[in-house]
Amino acid sequence: MEALEDENVQLHEAIRSHAVVDQAIGIVLAIGQLTPDQAWDVLKEVSQRTNIKLRHVAEMIIEWARTGDLGADVHAELERQIAQHSPPSQADT
Repeated sequence: MEALEDENVQLHEAIRSHAVVDQAIGIVLAIGQLTPDQAWDVLKEVSQRTNIKLRHVAEMIIEWARTGDLGADVHAELERQIAQHSPPSQADT
């Protein structure tokens, strides 16, 4: 019974984490005019380059969307990654 309760807690946490990451992907794709796959790649790169867990990066981006506050290092890396993953603008062609 205890093992099933532990598994249930872990499954609930996984679902919550997935929802947080999905919300952050939505924010990144909207601001960067990216595809969902590109937004996912941006989140992964920001996480790796700032050495912050992906879920925590996602939480920070959601909070940024609400408050406008995002740490300078994460913000700079987010902008860098969006620029790298964005399609060329009409002015660039």
